[in-house]
Amino acid sequence: MACEVHISLGERSYPIWIGAGVLDRLPEALRGLRGWVVTDVHVDAFHGARVMGMLGAGWGKIVLPPGESTKSAGHWSGLLEQVAESKLDRQGVLVALGGGVVGDLTGFAAATYMRGIRFVQVPTSLLAMVDSSVGGKTGINLAAGKNLAGAFHQPMAVFADTDVLATLPEREFAAGMAEAVKYGVALDAEFFGWLEKNASAIQGREPAALERMVERCCQIKAEVVAKDEREAGLRAVLNFGHTLGHAIEKATGFGSVLHGEGVALGMAYALELSVAQRGFPGAEAQRAVALLKQFGLPTAPLPGLAWEVLRAAMGVDKKAAAGCVRFVLGGKLGQSDLPAAVPEAELKSAWERWCTHVIGE
Repeated sequence: MACEVHISLGERSYPIWIGAGVLDRLPEALRGLRGWVVTDVHVDAFHGARVMGMLGAGWGKIVLPPGESTKSAGHWSGLLEQVAESKLDRQGVLVALGGGVVGDLTGFAAATYMRGIRFVQVPTSLLAMVDSSVGGKTGINLAAGKNLAGAFHQPMAVFADTDVLATLPEREFAAGMAEAVKYGVALDAEFFGWLEKNASAIQGREPAALERMVERCCQIKAEVVAKDEREAGLRAVLNFGHTLGHAIEKATGFGSVLHGEGVALGMAYALELSVAQRGFPGAEAQRAVALLKQFGLPTAPLPGLAWEVLRAAMGVDKKAAAGCVRFVLGGKLGQSDLPAAVPEAELKSAWERWCTHVIGE
């Protein structure tokens, strides 16, 4: 049974519809409007024809290459040029049909075309459903680092149809679970326990378990975004695991390591730091790493990645200040602090400990 989570942001408020079959509500939400559906080759093969059939006349489709490399200035400018050539006006709408890459790119195009037009998120990956489609962060990667160009631009609605997860590859599904586990570790210990108890149902993609998980993730994010839309404070805790995670993505060339895999590795490292710096109980850290592993995520340092390369990549992280790397760390399950600088010596020491003895192994 479908449910709704509401993001309360005054005139920028919007609903997140979650559950099996909610995609059927899309035509009503877009009645009388025109615009473009933006998707990628893989998603188009599964869902493109259905969505275009729903929307009918007045809608075109732009199909992009799949993968993180598409989240680039070149594809962003190309998307804008195609939309402009169609003479779409300020009443037009862009629909992001895809995972996090399509959602981020399409949202950034919507934020910058004619200084801002409306867009709708139709996430088709688990990671996009539980995280990137919600909250209005849009953007692209630069050669210097991940998400360094972007804008806060809220969608007019999100349609998280859990039925579409049936076509999601196992690796992509696991990557989405990293963000779900993040919410539990950083903000909600009760939800973390629920994930542990329902891991088999989630991995079996049982509809009720998927809907409940996506709903709770969106509730947590909605609560945080309502208090801090533009990441001036509280919202930064949602970056738990992302400092090293983004550095790993950059160091491996944006694509060979999925975002969720990078976040899982970043969480394992952040837990190592949290144990040493914040007194995070070792047993709880072991539980967190064990859950990541249960969902098929990497938790050990990747071979061939040098600390010096990762440290340099972290230096351009958006949370860095005056050259200091700042990490979101926690004191226990469900509790995390705002980003704070960690002594340089401890960063490397934690890396060396992690390389020689992965938590939970």
